[in-house]
Amino acid sequence: MERLRSSPLHANISTALDKHLESIHVVQARRKDEIVNPSNRQRHGPPRCQDERALCQATRKVRTVLWCAFQMTLPK
Repeated sequence: MERLRSSPLHANISTALDKHLESIHVVQARRKDEIVNPSNRQRHGPPRCQDERALCQATRKVRTVLWCAFQMTLPK
């Protein structure tokens, strides 16, 4: 999008994408732990639903941010 626009996008766009990727990695790591240790699922760390909720919030935010960036990129 930056190439189409010929100028850099707002820094919050990159931040939102980074937070979304970080949330994905956290949930993936949690899933791998669950597969390796199925019997100790609830003893390790905070509940899984908090990670999923954070991923859901990050996904909603990144969708909105990318839509806004796309709207700024479109020709007028």
